[in-house]
Amino acid sequence: MFHYEINTNNLTVEDLLRNHWRLGKKIVHELRMAKAITTIDGEPIQWNDPLQVGTIIKFTFPIPTSNYQPTPVCAIDVVYEDDHCLIVSKPKGMSTHPNDARDTHTCMNHVMAHIKEQGGTYAEHVHRLDKGTQGLLLVAKHPLAKSIFDRMIEEKSIIRTYAAEVQGNLRSSSGTISEGIGKDRHHATRRVVSKTGQHAVTHYEVVARYKSSCVVHLILETGRTHQIRVHLAHIGHPIIGDTMYGARETASDDYELHAIQLEFEHPFLNKTIVVKDQQ
Repeated sequence: MFHYEINTNNLTVEDLLRNHWRLGKKIVHELRMAKAITTIDGEPIQWNDPLQVGTIIKFTFPIPTSNYQPTPVCAIDVVYEDDHCLIVSKPKGMSTHPNDARDTHTCMNHVMAHIKEQGGTYAEHVHRLDKGTQGLLLVAKHPLAKSIFDRMIEEKSIIRTYAAEVQGNLRSSSGTISEGIGKDRHHATRRVVSKTGQHAVTHYEVVARYKSSCVVHLILETGRTHQIRVHLAHIGHPIIGDTMYGARETASDDYELHAIQLEFEHPFLNKTIVVKDQQ
């Protein structure tokens, strides 16, 4: 259950669901059949009646149970949370979600432990981070939020910013890499730039320059596997230590890619959310 405050005069429930949140027909039908939307006092509400700014409506519907096995305790940091979503800081070396039943210590297993502590049953990640990438991951806490955030990801209205130190110095202080990405036929997990690959767009900005490297901030328009790593290697500046994509070996024998910021217009709270990872 959650409450929503109308912020536009003469908005109807129908307009809110179909035009403002742009929920799918199936979800809208299920909400109607379940009589899920009422006044704050639980009284029935007509879906086509204009509502005034400040009117609070109540959503009450069954929440399904997610399949992630909770860890004994949540050992990851929750950096933002409200009734609809949470944002966690995923550690480096941890998978976003399980790939099979034996995988029980992924980020989502820890998230489910946190949700369970609150008496909840549902958590689903909105995007994912590679195992070797640390930083901010957005998680929906109910199916309506998941549906809306999924659409926002597709429409590029959730801005995801990453930081990486790369080999060499990029000539341009900022730019865009638009190259399709596909699987490498000669390597099980590696990806390559390919004319027949999936559409992929990465924007970059140089924020610090050193003698033989520079630090770049990157914003993803798309979320392809290894996208940032592939794109940076393609322009001749792989992430330091990313030997899979042609970088020199380092003492740690690993690369550093950090999801440092998430920014979006919150569909339920009607305000801009900006969360930074302090790690």
